[in-house]
Amino acid sequence: MVPQLPLRQIYVASSLWKKNLAAAGPQKFTQEFIDKQVEEFEVGKRHLANMMGEDPETFTQEDIDRSIAYLFPSGLFEKRARPVMKHPEEIFPKQTAIQWDAEGRPFHFLFYTGKQSYYSLLHDVYEKILYMRLIQLMELLLSMPYCSLEEEFILKFRKQLEVQSSKYEIPALQYDPQGVAFSVADGRRKSAKASITLRDSGSGNITINGRNYLHYFPVLQNREQLMFPLLFVGMMGRFDIEGSVEGSGHSAQAGALRLAISRALLSFVSEGEVEKMRQAGLLTADPRIRERKKPGQEGARKKFTWKKR
Repeated sequence: MVPQLPLRQIYVASSLWKKNLAAAGPQKFTQEFIDKQVEEFEVGKRHLANMMGEDPETFTQEDIDRSIAYLFPSGLFEKRARPVMKHPEEIFPKQTAIQWDAEGRPFHFLFYTGKQSYYSLLHDVYEKILYMRLIQLMELLLSMPYCSLEEEFILKFRKQLEVQSSKYEIPALQYDPQGVAFSVADGRRKSAKASITLRDSGSGNITINGRNYLHYFPVLQNREQLMFPLLFVGMMGRFDIEGSVEGSGHSAQAGALRLAISRALLSFVSEGEVEKMRQAGLLTADPRIRERKKPGQEGARKKFTWKKR
C-alpha cells in the first residue's frame, strides 16, 4: 500500500490575481456605454444649468467649467486632479476604426504582422534604400563601355526634364539711331531696385547713378558682384553699362545691379549659356529680406552687453 503524502496548501497573494492593466493597454468601451455616458452628461448639464440659474440651451462648456470651479473649489496644484465635467468624447479614448471590410479582408497589407504601423515604417525606409541601390546600379551600368546596347532598358527608368532656362522671358534686342544694339532689364534685392541699359560695341565703361562704378562702390566685394555676370559669359569690356539704383545699402544695390545685368545679357548669349547662367544662380532673385529687430535685444540677432551689476 502506497502511503499518501499530506497536502500542503500554497498561499498565493491576491496581487497576483489582479489583471495587469498596463500590459492590457487602454480599456475598451462599447458604443452602448458611450451613448449612456453622453445621455447622463446631457442630464447633468441641464441640472447644473438650473442650479446656476442659466439657460440649459445656451449653457456651454466654458460655463460648465466655471460652475464646477465655483461649486467644488479645490486647492490641488495638479489640474488633472481637480473635479471636472467634460463631454464623454473628451474623457474616454476613441476606439480604433474597423480595419477590415464586410468580407473579413483587412485593409492594410501588413495587418497580420500584428504591428502594421511599425512594419509599414520599416517598409518605407527599406524602399528608399532599394531606390538608392537601383540608382547606384544604373550609374554603374552607364559607366560600362557598351552601355549603348541597353539604351532601351535604361530609358525605361529615365524621365525627360524640361530645361528651366526656356521658362525665362528673354528681352528683345533694341537699336538706337546709330544702329547700336542695346538691352534694358531690371533687378532687385531686399529694398533696392536697379535698372540697367547694356549697350553693345562699347569700351567697358560702367556708370552707376551718373558716377563711375569705382567711385560708387568703394568696397572691392561689391565691384566683383557687379562684374561677375560679364566675367562668367566671357564678355568683359564689350559693353557700356548705364545703371540706376535706389534703396537699401551698397551690398543690396550691388546684388540688384548684378541681377539686372544678368537679365540684360540674355539677349546677347545662346540658349546653352542661358542654362549655365541659371545653374550658376545669376538669374535667380534673392528672396531674403532684412530681418526685423527683436524686442529686448539690440538688433535682429545681437544682444545687449551683459553686465553683472
